[in-house]
Amino acid sequence: MPKQVTTALSDKFVRNIGPGRYADGGGLYLIVKETGARSWLLRYRGDGGRVRDMGLGRAPGRKADPAAVGLSEARARAVDAQRLIKDGVDPLAERERLAEAAAAVAAVKAEDRTFGRVADDLLAVIEKKSRSAKHIAGWRLSFETHCKAIRAKPVDQVTREDVLAVLRPLAEDRAETCARVRGRIERALDAAKAKGWRSGENPAHWRGNLEHDLPGRPKLSRGHHAALPFAEVPAFVADLREREAMAALGLQFLILTAARTSEVLGARWSEVDLAAKVWTIPANRMKAGREHRVPLSARAVEILEKAALGRVGEFVFPGPAKGKAKDRPLSTNAFRALLIRALGVERPPITPHGFRSSFRDWAGEASTFPRELAEAALAHVVGDAVERAYRRGDALEKRRKLMEAWAEFVTHGRLARGTVTPLRAAVV
Repeated sequence: MPKQVTTALSDKFVRNIGPGRYADGGGLYLIVKETGARSWLLRYRGDGGRVRDMGLGRAPGRKADPAAVGLSEARARAVDAQRLIKDGVDPLAERERLAEAAAAVAAVKAEDRTFGRVADDLLAVIEKKSRSAKHIAGWRLSFETHCKAIRAKPVDQVTREDVLAVLRPLAEDRAETCARVRGRIERALDAAKAKGWRSGENPAHWRGNLEHDLPGRPKLSRGHHAALPFAEVPAFVADLREREAMAALGLQFLILTAARTSEVLGARWSEVDLAAKVWTIPANRMKAGREHRVPLSARAVEILEKAALGRVGEFVFPGPAKGKAKDRPLSTNAFRALLIRALGVERPPITPHGFRSSFRDWAGEASTFPRELAEAALAHVVGDAVERAYRRGDALEKRRKLMEAWAEFVTHGRLARGTVTPLRAAVV
């Protein structure tokens, strides 16, 4: 390549000069190749007097190039490099050091932005919002077990194939689990996009995307919880009264109060006012997040008084002590296990929650109490926002009459033919 030397370059010269190497002074050169490509080069002597060449970027040509380094910037970079040389620092070595440091920082940022990090952050939000331990456990299983293969991957690099690799093993035999995991991955990737950690379409989206590669979610028959016909509840309760187990007391209390299983199992003595015959369930233990007062029938009070005789801690219906846990409630499986024993079948045709439906059917079909009272007893929201604003009370005393009537039916009720049929015989 011919070498031409000038005392100083100009912007016009840089853009238009033909092939060659052109000196600007101070070791700075403009290099123009036969192809027309232009670049800046700094020539200097490094350790031991060895001549070294350091590129300073592309030089501008006739065509616009936003990334090109102009003459004044090239001179400034050359001055900075010469200053390092004067201080005994090799500018090429310093550039390599800075590049390695930047790469390390980028690696740390990438590690902080893994799918696992996003999933854990989302799980923390779910844990704060949900009062269901089972719901939270499902999310944790999805993110920590099913998504294990993509947890360490930078979230902006999670692809459609990555998502399919997680879901395909579940799609064949565990379609419902597959659908849940897909939805949770989709939500995690949406959260990452909201943080600015990824862009573009969500690879876990179903419609127009994964629906072409995976079987659809099974259509489940999800009706109401299996319930015992209200006419058969007195026979069932009569059987429970013959049992001494704490679970039998707890299930009777559940039936008499039409409460949810979690509300009864978590009941604490601090929530109960025996003198006023009221059980106040705090908002943080209610499904709707609102405090609920339950008027206690005479029979419900009897059950609480009996439970209090063996009081060992704060829980009204305590479970057996286990290790260091001396004060713990009955397990979430206690009522189901009781149903198995009471009915003599491995898969009971009814559920504890179903007794709420039994109560509601009785109130609607066999009593004259208003629908609004029955719904209020179940802690359901009744009416629109305007109606609820004007109805500030909870009709506690009116509901007390309802619950006393239910307790009377549960305790002394009879089937249509005037006899109580043993429930086990009815099931068989």
